[in-house]
Amino acid sequence: MARHPADNTFELDPRLAADSHPLHTLELGELRLMDDANYAWLVLVPRVAGARELIDLDAGQRGQLTAEIDLGLRLLRDVFRPHKLNVAALGNLVPQLHVHLIARFEDDPAWPAPVWGRVAARPYSPEALVERISMLQAAMQAR
Repeated sequence: MARHPADNTFELDPRLAADSHPLHTLELGELRLMDDANYAWLVLVPRVAGARELIDLDAGQRGQLTAEIDLGLRLLRDVFRPHKLNVAALGNLVPQLHVHLIARFEDDPAWPAPVWGRVAARPYSPEALVERISMLQAAMQAR
């Protein structure tokens, strides 16, 4: 059953809300900055109530999500010039559908392994958070 992206029953999972900061609202999803300064890491959350898996989205929503993933990856590539871009939709701990977009560098703390569980998250300082969000928002507006 198709769900409208602006469904009034959509609520961001409390763990995603606690672990990330709003960056930009897209047509389908909410683009957020993960609160881990170890990595240039975004998370994209489709605003579709009850969506846990990609197959919970209708064909149009899946297409829109793909376009928004593309936009987020291009943002990371253009701003940070990483060695590699990682995309993951795991949802083992947070069942709400969300997609991780991570710029990877050969000198990052987890390289070449996945980022999960390698080192403790390093929350942004208030100043660094404002700087990172401002930089990413400016790059989004320039698109």
